[in-house]
Amino acid sequence: MLLDLKSYLPTILAGLAGAALAALAGIPAGALIGSTLAVAGVSALGLKVGLPNGLRDLAFATIGVSLGSSVTEDVFGQISTWGISLSILILSLVVTVLTGRLLLTRIFGLDAQTATLASSPGTMSNAVAIAAEGTGDATAVMFLQLMRLLALVILVPPLAVAFDTSEVASALTPANMDLLALVSLLAAAVLLGLIGSRLGLPAASLLSGMAVSAAAHAGGLVQGATPPWVIFIAFALTGAVLGSRMSRVTLGQIRSYFLAGLSTVATALIVSLVFALIAVELTALSFSQIWIAYAPGGVEAMAAIGLSLGLDPAYVAVHHLVRIFALILIVPVALKL
Repeated sequence: MLLDLKSYLPTILAGLAGAALAALAGIPAGALIGSTLAVAGVSALGLKVGLPNGLRDLAFATIGVSLGSSVTEDVFGQISTWGISLSILILSLVVTVLTGRLLLTRIFGLDAQTATLASSPGTMSNAVAIAAEGTGDATAVMFLQLMRLLALVILVPPLAVAFDTSEVASALTPANMDLLALVSLLAAAVLLGLIGSRLGLPAASLLSGMAVSAAAHAGGLVQGATPPWVIFIAFALTGAVLGSRMSRVTLGQIRSYFLAGLSTVATALIVSLVFALIAVELTALSFSQIWIAYAPGGVEAMAAIGLSLGLDPAYVAVHHLVRIFALILIVPVALKL
């Protein structure tokens, strides 16, 4: 057991150090970005990186609990006002998948199934799992999804801050929730996440954390937000997971798919930007808030970025919940086209 813990120590220390340095430097979503780059750097030096699944699931569940803590009775009245934004989100997902598929098949010669899975903007684990079962080229899907994820984790936060010129009303910082309540929510979230993972639900730990926390807060059973130091550790661990995934990429894959990956990232960014700007014109919401909800990154990463930038957690949580289930429906249909 101790030997196993020692093998994960370089990843954990690199993640925490990178997170702390980036946060101190004032980089948007610094803890997440800093940890991701630090662990990817350690991997590039030849050290073995990785985290146990239990620690990974705990980090994702913590982010979910933090997002769900904003869901009160008042939020349910707001959901109806988000109808336009949610409708545009679903349309943007369809356009992103179809545009990416067209680009990868026509210009880079990938088959339609591989191109469809590689273009899925979120739920990376679901896309890779489908590819691993024999649909498309699993190696290409894994590389293109990882490249999209890393690029967007680095690019989205500073771009969202730089492009947003709207005035966002400041809110009072809520009190921290009781530690016993937090531990209870996390325990329930991890347990439900394990069940969801076995049933094949993407981002199961994140979703279970959101659901458990939202239900407890909306029902008045729990009050308060997740303590900042807990969120920081969750961001650092999530970044370490993302950085560790990059260790699976080989030089051969980079040579084969680098230009295709860059093109896919650029196309997905442009599509999400266009639809975010449309949503800004049709709603009274800020650009950064909408774009984080629309950005074509991994669900866990984008949810963490939204939380770290201080955006409305309830809005981000609801949109990413819809994103997950929309992609579960959209991708199988697109594979048959």
